Amino acid sequence: MLKFATLLAASLLTSALCLADGPVEIIAHRGASFDAPENTISSVKLAWEQGADGCEFDLHLTQDGKIIACHDDNTKKTAGVDKKIVDTLFDDLRQLDVGSWKFPAFKGEKMPSFEEILAVVPPGKKIYIEVKCGPEIVPELLRQLKASSLQPKLTPVICFNAKVIAAVKQQRPDLPAYLLSDLKEGKTAESLIAKAKEVKADGLDLKAGPELDQTFADKVRAAGLRLDVWTVNDVALAKRMAAIGVQGITTDRPQWLREQMSKQ
Repeated sequence: MLKFATLLAASLLTSALCLADGPVEIIAHRGASFDAPENTISSVKLAWEQGADGCEFDLHLTQDGKIIACHDDNTKKTAGVDKKIVDTLFDDLRQLDVGSWKFPAFKGEKMPSFEEILAVVPPGKKIYIEVKCGPEIVPELLRQLKASSLQPKLTPVICFNAKVIAAVKQQRPDLPAYLLSDLKEGKTAESLIAKAKEVKADGLDLKAGPELDQTFADKVRAAGLRLDVWTVNDVALAKRMAAIGVQGITTDRPQWLREQMSKQ
């Protein structure tokens, strides 16, 4: 009986770390944001150093039409100065210190441009480009992606705004695009799949939680959609998400989470 239990535990662990079509991807959330200031070159580089398969970051369009990385639509959290990104020039935003709020060692860290992030992506690694504004960013976003040497399959665009996903797929059908969503307000697998299909999304990127179970995941996969989840810093939840068949897990702690998931 003990031997059977041991074998069962080993089998469940293997299932939690590997899917039928390959191992689950560990995606750094805003870079390795537990250990470095989010959405900075330092956090992106650290994500790669920590062995992340992919790195997610957030993009906005500045007043002068340039693309810059930040989660919020203003700089109050990361710079301590409340500047609305869409109403501020790129060069002015670059004067802000967005590292000191995290740790003194990151004093002087600047808000990176999209081009700077693209320049530090290692060969074979994937970036998850989260658009935090509207479709107005898409032409410049696609221009910069085309100018980079990165393969389209390694540069998926993700967004809560279905109009952004539709604009990306209309202009670049070859570029993966995933619709982001939480599972509040009665959102079902059927409704999310329908919305994804409507805008020609290639996948869903959903908030991990109790609502996302095996049945839900099976419906998404059966619809031919990729399934990723965010933001998971709990080992038990990460293992459950991997076991039901998600293909990517976004976390603030990529190295730590991978190590913990590998333990029995």
